[in-house]
Amino acid sequence: MTKRQCAVKRSILVGTAVLSALALTACGNGRGAATGGDVDFSAAPTGVLKPWGFENADDVGQARLDFAAQQLGDVDIQIDKTAFDAQKFTAATASGQVPDVVQMSARFVGTYAARGLIVPLDECFAQQGVSNDHWYESVIGDVTYDDKVYGVPQFYQPPAIIVNSPLLEQAGVSIDSIDTSDRPTLLAAAKALYAESGGNPATLGLDPALPGNAGLWMLGAGGTIIDDEGRPTIDDPKNVETLVFLKELVDAQGGYAGVKSFIDTFDTFGAENQYVKNQVAAQINQQWYPNVLAENSPQLDLRAVPFKDANGDDFSVASGSAFVIPVGSANPAAACAWMVNLTSTDAWMAAGKARADNVAAEPGRINTGLFTGVPEADEKIRDEYVVATGSESFDQIISTYYDVVGNGKSYGSSAAGLEIQTELENAVVAALNGEKSPADALADGQAAAERAYDEATSQSQR
Repeated sequence: MTKRQCAVKRSILVGTAVLSALALTACGNGRGAATGGDVDFSAAPTGVLKPWGFENADDVGQARLDFAAQQLGDVDIQIDKTAFDAQKFTAATASGQVPDVVQMSARFVGTYAARGLIVPLDECFAQQGVSNDHWYESVIGDVTYDDKVYGVPQFYQPPAIIVNSPLLEQAGVSIDSIDTSDRPTLLAAAKALYAESGGNPATLGLDPALPGNAGLWMLGAGGTIIDDEGRPTIDDPKNVETLVFLKELVDAQGGYAGVKSFIDTFDTFGAENQYVKNQVAAQINQQWYPNVLAENSPQLDLRAVPFKDANGDDFSVASGSAFVIPVGSANPAAACAWMVNLTSTDAWMAAGKARADNVAAEPGRINTGLFTGVPEADEKIRDEYVVATGSESFDQIISTYYDVVGNGKSYGSSAAGLEIQTELENAVVAALNGEKSPADALADGQAAAERAYDEATSQSQR
């Protein structure tokens, strides 16, 4: 498993800790939303800079760190390389002993912004001569709260569906049937591809990657999860329709309990992964996963198809991490300059070269590209460093992810963003398990999310 894959897994686990930690932070904070009015981003970047959360940098991370350090020769950069921890951040903000920069999941940014714990960065961008359109609109959307940008995004791992071509051929199913905009055809294809043994799943026709990708399915169908004001919209009628379909899709493949137990047996990061063992005919995966497949099973005959919205257009959702400046940072001007330099096109090109050099030094390894969150950088890295792999399968997969990356949508930003995501996933599991109808599950999730939102916004206004 690569360092970035480990980080992905950690980001999933840390979310539960954030909920309790923020509850403690919100009580007695009393500062309201940070205005940034007392932050001088125009000062020359000098002195000591203490970032936190940029842990275990791989070749891509180290190349960017080296680039930023070269640009900021008058700054003494002292990085705390431990992973972000919500409890630790809570303790730091309570004591006033905060780092200058923190790296965290982009999903956390709206929640911390609403509680007045991080600084808006619009003036930072202005002083550094960078505009929001440096990044994809969707990733900027994830770090925008109350019409202000609070985070500097990095990385954007779009999803697509990776298809096990031989299984489709054996079942006589066209790859065109793996089309999320055509639910009847998709359901029929999944049923035709599904196989079981002893009453248990043996091959999934389509793993919809639930509950984590519920938002992808719902937003793609025209639903919403968070409105423009940050309120939850979990019970959007489009979401109910989508969950009805997803339950039908999962039930046609052995039911949620059976599917989950089966997926838990997958050697996802190993040489005996679910594609090698024909345990999936199709599965939603983010862009980093082809690296795993290329490393462990380059002989596979695979293809990728885009996830599509209700209109049949390629569709994606934002993801990734972000840098933020905590309120009370001792060196915000240097923090601002450092964050912007780390995510500049030049920094990403240095990272692209480092990755290409390392790939070239390892026979059999392929370069699937870097998905940075910056359109210009993505295009330049692809043009300069992503070359033909010698595998028709992986060339096509790489191309598909590049095709979809510009079609992203933000989940939305909210003072209760983490709680909303948790309640959505809880509702999806309750419906898939048959504990509640899709409508009732989402209604209950909406009620719980609204309570969390009301509590979060009332605390941020104290």
